[in-house]
Amino acid sequence: MNQFEILRFALRGLLANKMRSSLTTLGILIGVAAVIMLVAVGEGSSQSIQKNIQRLGANTLTISPQFSGGGGGGLRGGGRGGNTGPRTQARQLSLADAKALTDRTLAPSVRSVSPVVTASSPATTYGAASHTISQFVGTYPSYFEAVNKPVAEGTYFFNDDVLAARKVVVLGRTVVEELFGSVDPIGKQVSVSGVPFTVVGVLKEAGSSGMQDADDVAIAPLPAVQQSLSGFGSLNSIVVQATGAEATTAAQSEVTAILNQRHGITNDNPDYRILNQATLQETVSQATGTFTVLLGAVAAISLLVGGIGITNIMLVTVTERTREIGIRKAIGAPRSAILGQFLLEATLLSLVGGLSGVLVAFIGTRFTVAGIEPVLVPSSVALALGVSVGIGLFFGSYPANRAAKLRPIQALRHE
Repeated sequence: MNQFEILRFALRGLLANKMRSSLTTLGILIGVAAVIMLVAVGEGSSQSIQKNIQRLGANTLTISPQFSGGGGGGLRGGGRGGNTGPRTQARQLSLADAKALTDRTLAPSVRSVSPVVTASSPATTYGAASHTISQFVGTYPSYFEAVNKPVAEGTYFFNDDVLAARKVVVLGRTVVEELFGSVDPIGKQVSVSGVPFTVVGVLKEAGSSGMQDADDVAIAPLPAVQQSLSGFGSLNSIVVQATGAEATTAAQSEVTAILNQRHGITNDNPDYRILNQATLQETVSQATGTFTVLLGAVAAISLLVGGIGITNIMLVTVTERTREIGIRKAIGAPRSAILGQFLLEATLLSLVGGLSGVLVAFIGTRFTVAGIEPVLVPSSVALALGVSVGIGLFFGSYPANRAAKLRPIQALRHE
């Protein structure tokens, strides 16, 4: 009996019970589709988070004040330790701190320093239109490059605007749409809490990140915002741009040394914190990678269930066709032909289910899932398809071997 005849017998056996074969195939289909889809969702989530981090620049450090613990014990991550003293307000970041970080001798790895103040939700109007801006930032021109906020229309402001405290502003796309609609905003004046600001540029659209609209922002010279909105108090943060991604760690060490000296920090309990974008990106990448693997592992359980279903169905098939097996053996069919036929049947069931699952998963990745755009991972497709075929061989081997071992006389006597 040649391979073609074995294939013909296998196909005839499967088509004789179309409904049962279809339901068995469905189990594999669901398993394969689930693995590919969940891995795609995990990968899409990972890439979305990475893009949001990259918007802030891969070589930037964000310095902000934090509370410090009294009584000799620092406030450490996790809240453990012997800190029984009261929490005291950190020494605030100042413009002098920002200027100290620009010292090329002490901080050769620092490319630019941008002090930042933020006015909380000022009401902004233009004509009859009004909008409450989520984030009104006062800073220096270097901020645009440091946090990767390019200008799409017009221009950003310059150092001369900062020195003269000119009331000029660069708006995000959401603010422009809310206030101006289809009107060109460049050169127009908007009223921010009663203070006129002239629009000089519009930021390139950044999109939303979770619950926050990254385009609902306005950026103006630091002195202008301090005079009009925030007052001449402390800074909300300082954004430091390193000379390159590879110099970010060195820049962090230099910044830490300068601030420790200025703030009189002699222990491991600083009154500021530094967010390293490169470190954050690496940490998030590892976390989302683990998350994706877990999603794939959970979905793989359904593949295992599908394999058990194949075993069950093939055992039923062998029992039903015992007399047929006896007749074929009686007329000379070798053990290898019987074994090959039932193995082929199990493999075909899993292969058809696997290919159908890939097709379903491919269609599924065209849609947004819970706000995430799934990204198809080719390796997950190959792995899921390979596992599905392996499941057919593995879970079909026991029923096939059982059929091949049947003795012709016993098989012919079977009712």
